[in-house]
Amino acid sequence: MLLRHLASILALPVTVICILPVVLVSLFPYVPFWGAPYYAAMLLLVSGIVFSGLGFFLLYSTISLFIKRGNGTIAPWDPPKKLIVIGIHAHVRNPMHIGVFLILTGESIVIGSVALTVWTLFFVVGNLLYVPLVEERKLAERFGGEYLIYKKRVPRWIPRLSSWKSNSKNLNAGNTS
Repeated sequence: MLLRHLASILALPVTVICILPVVLVSLFPYVPFWGAPYYAAMLLLVSGIVFSGLGFFLLYSTISLFIKRGNGTIAPWDPPKKLIVIGIHAHVRNPMHIGVFLILTGESIVIGSVALTVWTLFFVVGNLLYVPLVEERKLAERFGGEYLIYKKRVPRWIPRLSSWKSNSKNLNAGNTS
């Protein structure tokens, strides 16, 4: 099971947030902090660290729940067997995607690469289309009514402030450990 998780993490988020950015930065010119003067550069640095830090928190939270509760990986070829509606998933349906968006945004801010910024925008727009058109349909097929209830109660991209709690025993919202 550990190898399955490591393979999915290396194949997906590591490729998207590490390997491709390194390749882009090595192939195309960049100017750290977009060439901003010192104080503006420090603001950009702090912003980039905050964005990336929050993104890594969301990514870590999602992967942890997939391991502990989902009985599957983050990879679409080995998805969770159980619908996860606890933790960060009780506030927003796509925390992993949001986490990757934030990490890429933080990298783009700090590195100052047009190519990396274009990659970030391409990735964000691609996922904004992919999630509702493909991923949500597959989740509805796999989890049926459970997912449809969850989908109605928890927003796709903008987190709800309060944690959603399901009354259904079929949903694992009551499991907090």
